[in-house]
Amino acid sequence: MADEKSKLTVFSQSTEFDGVLEFSDNLVIAGKFRGTISAGGNLEIEKTAECDVDYIKAESIVVSGSVNGKLEATDRVELCSGSKVNGDIKTARLRISDNVDFNGKVHMIDGTPETDIFSVASSEFKKSLLLKTNEAR
Repeated sequence: MADEKSKLTVFSQSTEFDGVLEFSDNLVIAGKFRGTISAGGNLEIEKTAECDVDYIKAESIVVSGSVNGKLEATDRVELCSGSKVNGDIKTARLRISDNVDFNGKVHMIDGTPETDIFSVASSEFKKSLLLKTNEAR
């Protein structure tokens, strides 16, 4: 069985990064980021983070901090309570909590999964993906 745990990189509160960032695993930003992010993995922007970007592209993006720029996720974008986003969002699924400061447009893309991962346990979601994979064969 393949290792289901993926690698996690954390940019701490004291980290400031300017430039282009590309990654394939998971990243957590707690500091300051300016530039562009293009990722095949998941991105979490913590409450202490400040991101000023041209765009962020990732599989999923969870925002608890502040983002100024475009967000695009192939799977989902989640704006947590207290977050601030100034920019357009393009995603298959979107969750916006109460107390979010959002200014922008939303474009929903096709390809949403039949199983809503927000409403099922992770073990159930994994089983549904496995069933779909086996049915496709």
